[in-house]
Parts: sequence; C-alpha cells; structure tokens
Amino acid sequence: MTDLETPVVTPPRTGALRRAAPALLGYAAVRALGLITLAVWSAANGKSAHTLLTARWDSLWYTRVAGLGYGYEVRLPNGDVHSNLAFFPLLPWLERLVSALTPLSYADAGLLVGTLASLAAAWGIFAVADHVYGRRAGVCAVLVWAVLPIGVVQSMAYSESLFTALAAWSLYAVLTGRWLTAGTLAALAGLTRPVGAAVVAALWVAAITSFVRDTPTAPDTSYGRNRSAPHPDGAPAWRRALGMLIAPLGAAGYVLWVGHRTGGGPLGYLDVQAGWGNGFDGGYAFARFVGDKFTSFPSALAGVGLIVGVALVVWLYVTCVRQGQPLPLLVYAGIVTALALCASGYFGSKPRLLLPAFPLLLPLAVALSRLRTSRSALVLGGVAVASAVYGAFWLNGTGPP
Repeated sequence: MTDLETPVVTPPRTGALRRAAPALLGYAAVRALGLITLAVWSAANGKSAHTLLTARWDSLWYTRVAGLGYGYEVRLPNGDVHSNLAFFPLLPWLERLVSALTPLSYADAGLLVGTLASLAAAWGIFAVADHVYGRRAGVCAVLVWAVLPIGVVQSMAYSESLFTALAAWSLYAVLTGRWLTAGTLAALAGLTRPVGAAVVAALWVAAITSFVRDTPTAPDTSYGRNRSAPHPDGAPAWRRALGMLIAPLGAAGYVLWVGHRTGGGPLGYLDVQAGWGNGFDGGYAFARFVGDKFTSFPSALAGVGLIVGVALVVWLYVTCVRQGQPLPLLVYAGIVTALALCASGYFGSKPRLLLPAFPLLLPLAVALSRLRTSRSALVLGGVAVASAVYGAFWLNGTGPP
C-alpha cells in the first residue's frame, strides 16, 4: 500500500479544532507577517494600510451596497456602465449586520468578516486535505494557500475568503456525505460570487455519482484514499436530492432578481457584467492580452511570465487528476480555473480569481508533507517572506488586485 492509499479516519467533531490548530496557527502567523509588511511598506510610501485593505477597488463597491443598497452605477466616457448589481449580496449583507451590532463602519465590518472568513477558509481547506491525504498534508495545504503571492487578498474586505470558506466546507460536507449541509453552504456560496456555480456543479456531480453507485452493477467511486471502506454517505436518497435542490438557490435567486430588476430577463446579469467588460470568450481576449506583451522586450518578459503561470496552473490540475483527487474537487477546481482564465476582462485580477481554487494546491501540499519538517518549514518560510513583500508592493500599486 502506498502512502496515498493509507486510510484516513475523519476525526470526531470534539477534536476537530485541536486537530486543525497547527494549520490555523501557521496560517495566522503568515497573515500577520503579510499585514506587518504591508503596514511598513505603506507607511514608507505615505499611504494607509487600513485604507488599502478596506476602502479601495471592490471593497468600496461592497460597502456602497451595504450602505445604499443596489442601484448605484457609474457611467464611463466610453458608454460602459459599472453597476453595483455585479456584486453578489452576501458580503454586504454581513457588513450591514456586523455594523448594526457593533460600532464598526461598513468598511471595518467587511474587514472583520474577511478576517474571520479567511480563518474559516483555512480550517475548511485543512478539513478537506486532511480527509483525503492526512493531517500533515492538511497543514501544508493551508500554509501553501496562505503563502500564495496574492495571499494578501485573504486579509482584505473582499469576498474571496468568504467564498472559499463556504466552498471548502461545502466540499467537505459532500466528501463526508452531509448533503443538506453541503447544499446549504453551496447556496450561500452562490450568494457570494458568480463562481458559486462551481460549488453547485461539484455537489451535483457527487450526488449523481452516488445515485449511480447505488445501482447493483455500478463501479466503486469511493472518495479519497480510503477506497476500500464504505462510502461515508449512508444518507437516504431524499437527502441527496434535497441537497441538490437547495444548492443552486442562492445564485439562481440573485441572478433572476437582477434580471427582473433590470428588465433583462434571466440573462440580465450577463448584461450587467458586460457593462464591466466581463464575459466568457473561452480565453480569446486573455490570449490576445498575453500576445500583445511580445511587442517590446520589457513587456515580453511579462508575457513569458504569464505563459509560465498558466502552464503551471494547467500542470497542477493535470497532477490533481493523476493523483486521483475526489471527483467533486476536480469538478470544482476545473470550473473555477476555467472561469478565471477564460473570462474576457480584468486580466490583472486573474490570480485573485484563482484564489478559491485550493484543490490545485493539494499536489504541492502532499509533496511538502513528505519532506522533513525542518525542510518544509524552510521552504514555506522563505515563500511567506517573498509573498508578504509582493503583497505589499501589489497593494501599493495603481491597479486593483
């Protein structure tokens, strides 16, 4: 039996936090390093780290929704319309709730929600990786997610951390057969970001697969390393079916509401996104963007970097498939990756859009978990320092992350 085939026993709930504690403490340390570096860098540039984290770019749009509701828009000279209907409502709802219960402003409430959500996301990533590959890999998965170059977004008043938390725990619920929990969390993820469709698809594929598996002649499709053990979902069929029905309610409800409000029908939300220059063109616009980098020598280096980055993402996904990751994780990561790389606008934000695709990091986590602790700590520590510096440089730039 190989290392990847060693059975994993899901820990009891009473010891779950204790089991995840090393991952959460390591995550908090990495984020603290990033915030300290950002504060020092921003002060040296005469900027406020607090403002960069709470009151720029998308965070401003979320706080406007929290304070003013929907209907705010900006008309650009070229005729494009940037409407706040593009931003899904769960984060501003939480900002409004926290602000009502505390002395915090909407912006600071968003920062608090983002911070707590990032810890919940780290715990969810640990739970998934621990369930599939074991505790050591779970700790490494959280730390790899923390030290990503765009990891500073996890500490902003953005929706990425909230979405990743809901997605990770929904996927964990799918892997452990908690279908109603999975469906509810998927619905909430669908109220957070458009890519919530990836969580819904993962749940639907898992549920359909479980129905097929229940047939007498179906092949074994058990998840993770413990393929010889009974599948964890002893749930009756109605629970799986109800989970499937609940899952898309969040995203579908908001999209239909936007269509009704704008008079655009079921596709009205796509019109709102088009006003922002967003769409899905299979990656054509992104490919042109990369190609344009090769018109001069300095920018050609950036073009090479983009090609290498895309190749790395594709290689990681192929590795996930070859490692035999559970099907729900592959479906989720595949859709998140496709939507990020094949969208037609905001090319500089693509690394941020990939942030929720944490299953892509599991091959790296497994490799690090096989190293001696001192070596893996040295690698992760070095990358954490580089990530903190890059994050501070990035946020102090002119464009949105």
